[in-house]
Amino acid sequence: MDISKNELKQSNQDDQEARQWAMFLHLSQLAGFTVLPLLGLIAPIIIWQIKKEQYPSIDEHGKAVVNWIISELIYGAIGFMLLFVLIGFPILGILGILGLVFPIIGGIKANNGELWHYPMTINIIK
Repeated sequence: MDISKNELKQSNQDDQEARQWAMFLHLSQLAGFTVLPLLGLIAPIIIWQIKKEQYPSIDEHGKAVVNWIISELIYGAIGFMLLFVLIGFPILGILGILGLVFPIIGGIKANNGELWHYPMTINIIK
């Protein structure tokens, strides 16, 4: 079982590329804040579906991100409905902050080779 240096180098390169794609997957949610609002919902799903076969670790990151997106939409709808009793304003404000902070944390951890499950996420896709 002699692993050649080229095979080891290729394995390390594949691992680094998988980490980078996982980081892009998490950070692509921020595109909704900067470019187009729906792009932050669509881009992570596209990256996940395209890269999950090439890099198996992307599948777990994709599930974590999509579960957070679905949870965020549910919490946003609840916050919107609660605007009429004024509690919706702080809920939506906090949700906006979490929508910025969570992808950054997830991207940093993904680049370090860690899978981070977003807090308060409803696990719909397993």
